[in-house]
Amino acid sequence: MDWLKIAMSRKEELITECQQLIQIESVLDERNASENTPFGKGPFDALKWMLNKGNEYGFSIKIIDNVAGHIEMGQGEELLGILCHVDVVPAGSGWTYPPFKGEVVDGKLYGRGAIDDKGPTIASLLALKMVKDAGIKLNKRVRMIIGTDEESGFRCVDRYFEKEEMPTIGFAPDADFPLINAEKGIATLEFTLINHMQDDEQLISFHAGKRTNMVPDVAEAVVQNVLPDIVRNFKKFIAENNTSGNIIKEGNQFILKLTGKSSHAMEPEKGLNAAVLLSKFLVNYIQIGTGKKYVDFIVKIFGKDHYGTAIGLNYADQVSGETTLNPGIVSFDQKNGGTIQVSMRYAVTYPFDEKFTKAQLEAAKFSFTLDLLSNSAPHYVSEEDDFVQTLLAVYRKYTGDNRKPLSTGGGTYARTMKKGVAFGMLFPGEIDVAHQADEYVDVENLVKAAAIYAETIVALAGE
Repeated sequence: MDWLKIAMSRKEELITECQQLIQIESVLDERNASENTPFGKGPFDALKWMLNKGNEYGFSIKIIDNVAGHIEMGQGEELLGILCHVDVVPAGSGWTYPPFKGEVVDGKLYGRGAIDDKGPTIASLLALKMVKDAGIKLNKRVRMIIGTDEESGFRCVDRYFEKEEMPTIGFAPDADFPLINAEKGIATLEFTLINHMQDDEQLISFHAGKRTNMVPDVAEAVVQNVLPDIVRNFKKFIAENNTSGNIIKEGNQFILKLTGKSSHAMEPEKGLNAAVLLSKFLVNYIQIGTGKKYVDFIVKIFGKDHYGTAIGLNYADQVSGETTLNPGIVSFDQKNGGTIQVSMRYAVTYPFDEKFTKAQLEAAKFSFTLDLLSNSAPHYVSEEDDFVQTLLAVYRKYTGDNRKPLSTGGGTYARTMKKGVAFGMLFPGEIDVAHQADEYVDVENLVKAAAIYAETIVALAGE
């Protein structure tokens, strides 16, 4: 079968469905969650849209506790899983095109989730349809498993696998081609300032970030009783760092707002952390109280590199590369004190307990405690495995690209499977715009990915 030709003939169908899914604002909304919508209305609506499409196209469907579901075809004891997610991170600021429209400009389809993971999800759905429409007989069941909480902790698939079987083999179209067979561990750390705020604090409040898995693109602080040249020097600081921001005087207080650049926490070096940058300015003005300890800590621990070197959490291996840290949620105020939540992406062979204990002792020297809020262990499937080799062979057929498998600091649903890898759909050389303003998917590559996934289904599950 010429899957690429078939996929090209259905390009408009692919675009339309991708747009429809992007137009559902499926951001986690726990404040308005309910029993019927556990992660908020948006994620639930996106899940229902997918399952309704699956039913419309004649597949078997099932929903699990309104948090996940599947679309299935084929027969057999073994199960091939294709794990996708329809939740997205918040849009953030700085968009040229509407984040929840799916506008196509110069061959690119823009929108939050276009590449992570709604575009690849629709490409996978088209792959199922093409195989079904071609009448190809399968000796395995092929199950597209759809989650709604991938961006905030995988609670959806954890619940799903409590009630449904684990795929024999599977892939998540939520990363890079050729494929990723090594995923770093993902831990959420929380640093908490031990000291309580005093009445004469110079730093009144400091806030940045909404998710640990995103580099904060905006930071805001309120200060008082500081040198009056703060206005002139803040404007100079903004210009020197080629960014934007403003400072407003209200009484004896100043409100500072600084803009950075968002990126995925797995690659913090691609962003500009607004919290760290603002702290680098404030260390020259906050000279007393717990506020001084707070901004000093941010600069000393996160200001020099992304690897945790200053607190002893740095470590690298050949399988997965450097360990990285992203201070994603930064909060300091009179009511709640000072905390910093960090997304840590650590190497496959990382000696976690040993390194974490030493970091706790080091944090105490700065008057901070260090707690582990969550931890997802690293995941690895050997390159020599027949399953991996089959995926590589299909990818190479369509691209002529013989590069080896990759590792990632990102966490995909592949790590929830006993034998799973991440398989596309970002092609080599493409810019990774996941979690950034003006996120997009290249339409031609979306078509190619659908063809690759169709051939993969036949290679792994065809008679």
